[in-house]
Amino acid sequence: MDSMHLTREEKEEAIRWAEDSSWVEREDYCEDTDYMDCVRDIIDSPVFQSMENYMQHGDTSCKAHCIKVSYMGYCICRKMGWDYAEVARAGLLHDLFLYDWHTHAKETGEHFHGFTHPRTALNNAVKYFDLTEKEKNMILRHMWPLTPIPPKSREGMVIIYSDKFCGLIETMARIKRWILFGFGKKSAA
Repeated sequence: MDSMHLTREEKEEAIRWAEDSSWVEREDYCEDTDYMDCVRDIIDSPVFQSMENYMQHGDTSCKAHCIKVSYMGYCICRKMGWDYAEVARAGLLHDLFLYDWHTHAKETGEHFHGFTHPRTALNNAVKYFDLTEKEKNMILRHMWPLTPIPPKSREGMVIIYSDKFCGLIETMARIKRWILFGFGKKSAA
């Protein structure tokens, strides 16, 4: 088994990769035929494609975020010799809540998106896709430790890591761009 430790260069590359959504927009992941063999049914579905309409972190769409989480989890598990197919599928579906979480509380009165969206994503995922029990568990438990029960598998922990890493980097990239290019500008009124 390969080492779980990354070199400094690999860490810097992972940060650049998570900051940049252009590879998702170009659909570079489609060139990885092994990855696409695992996820084509999800990627090609209209319900998954509709996630482009919802913003997730910073200026990253929910669709782009889920592709990043999925592909990162896939790469990690493949390197480790773990179940990369199920982690790739669960990664795509972990945030399949199908609403704008930024306005959801105002529109519905539900103020606990961080706690409730894993169940909503799972309910949507089983409605549209055939999932294994392991994939269902990874989707339902991906917000641990915010939600109290951890996933049952190491692949579920990879989803948690990939989700937190990508979400943090996506948010920080927007803040960095705001500081570098937008801080102090007067808005057009």
